[in-house]
Amino acid sequence: MNQKRRDIGGSIPRTNAGRALALLALAAGVACANTVSYTGTLSSPEDSTSGLITVTLSSPGTLGLQTYGFGGGTNAAGDVIPAGGFDPFVGVFAGTGTSATFINGTSDVLSNYSSFMGCPPAGEVDIGGLVCGDVNMSLSLAAGTYTVLLTDADNFPVAVDETDGLLGDGFFDLTGGVFQTCNGLDCVTDSANWALDITTPGSVSTVPEPSALPALGIALLMLMGEHRRRGRLSVSRRTK
Repeated sequence: MNQKRRDIGGSIPRTNAGRALALLALAAGVACANTVSYTGTLSSPEDSTSGLITVTLSSPGTLGLQTYGFGGGTNAAGDVIPAGGFDPFVGVFAGTGTSATFINGTSDVLSNYSSFMGCPPAGEVDIGGLVCGDVNMSLSLAAGTYTVLLTDADNFPVAVDETDGLLGDGFFDLTGGVFQTCNGLDCVTDSANWALDITTPGSVSTVPEPSALPALGIALLMLMGEHRRRGRLSVSRRTK
């Protein structure tokens, strides 16, 4: 049985700045984040390969990770994830394969979990009291290729206790061969299901594609019309 530790600028008035940005963003595109929702099932509590995902960042930015399998919730794809899956370990390594170098990671059995608790947006589970077992992690990373690892909370990489530890260094397996989460003496049996949202920085489109040019023209016309309307109102107020 496992026990878990638990003024005016240019020709556009300042009052229109927000609208200007929104319209131009609609027409030409701005920097945005891209989120992909993954779901899966581990073959066993000791499975350390089914939850491996390679992520490539084309530019520096923030890599965001949010799990939902343990407490449930609605992921970025709009799918409702039921509670009842195992509480996970989630980690990030630089590179791929066995030589990938550990950057950071956590699970609810590790001492750093309080910095990465994922509830909300994930839900909590009543195990003799409400328990959070999901993970939320944001890491600022350079451009490059990374490996995201998701395993059972009690099957975590040896690299977490090493300096410059590697993915190929193996795992501490404290699962006892079962998917189980405990809070003190109260325990529940979990399913093998997991759910993970991975958010990466979006690209910036500084030059509109040809198909976006008509929309850009419409946006500018809307801004001009709004500017003229507000100009007339400003003049009428000053002449009163």
